[in-house]
Order: sequence, then C-alpha cells, then structure tokens
Amino acid sequence: MKLMIASDIHGSARYCRELLEAYEREEAGRLLLLGDLLYHGPRNDLPEEYAPKEVITMLNEKKEELLCVRGNCDTEVDQMVLEFPIMAEYCILFWEGRTIFATHGHHFHEQNLPMLKQGDILLHGHTHVPACIEHETYIYANPGSVSIPKEGSPRGYMTLENGVFIWKDLGGSIKREFRIC
Repeated sequence: MKLMIASDIHGSARYCRELLEAYEREEAGRLLLLGDLLYHGPRNDLPEEYAPKEVITMLNEKKEELLCVRGNCDTEVDQMVLEFPIMAEYCILFWEGRTIFATHGHHFHEQNLPMLKQGDILLHGHTHVPACIEHETYIYANPGSVSIPKEGSPRGYMTLENGVFIWKDLGGSIKREFRIC
C-alpha cells in the first residue's frame, strides 16, 4: 500500500486543497498527517488563505482515509470539530518488517529519540524542513510543510511505497527519492 505523508497545514485552505488534490492524484491508500492542522501558532506568520473552518470541512470529508498525530499547535478544542482522532502524541505503523514511529516532532526528534530498534523509522514534521537521513541505527524522515516551508524548501509531502520515500512538491514534481529497503 502507498502511504502519503504530510505535515503543518496550519489552517491554510489553499494549501490543504492542493494537498488533497495531490492525495487524489497519488492514489495513496492513506494520508498520514503529522500535526499542526488548523492554527499557525505564535512563531509563524499567517499562511496564505488562512481559513481553519474551510480546512476542517475539507479534512472531515476525508476522515476515513486519514491517520493523524497531534502537533504543538493542535488542541482539544480542535478535536471537538474534527471527526477523526488527532490527539495521539504518536502513531506506530508496522511496515515491511520495520516500525515507523510517526509523531509531530516537538517531543520526539533526533535529539530526543523514542525507543527504536535497528532499522526503524522516525517520521516527523514540526521543523517545516524536509529531510531523509539514514543514521547508524535508524532512519529519520520529514515531509516538510504543506503551507509554511522553511529554509527555502517548497511546500510538499512524501510518499512511501515499495521501500522508497519520495519527497514531492504540491504540484507532484519529485524533489528527492530515498530507498530504505
């Protein structure tokens, strides 16, 4: 199954719409959202077309296809309007003999690792900077940000299929591939 991974929508209706169009184009089995869905937080400028209520509607329409973890800008009040669970600090997926530890990245990250076994994958957003790094004992992957990218990166997402992470911009152009198997 193809998995699409995205993070940090921050209430941008425009980029949420583009993300969901990319999801349809990718024909992925699930969309894993790594938090910060509705609000921009005090450290970020307002993203383009900031409209959290529109984002709520768009995401609720896809509720059966979403997996989600809580970001540092997500709150219990957000859970009251979203029809899919968002309050888990992490999600554990088992994929081709590996464990994927998916989290937002504000608690668990490269400097504060969760319990990982050799070859496991730490997957998080939060930094708004895409990455795919093979460390000695684990792999770290980050899809960057859908709406507020940093360090000159484009707005984007990742897919995981057949042992390959592919990082793409919202238009679907491949920016980087990383084989993990």
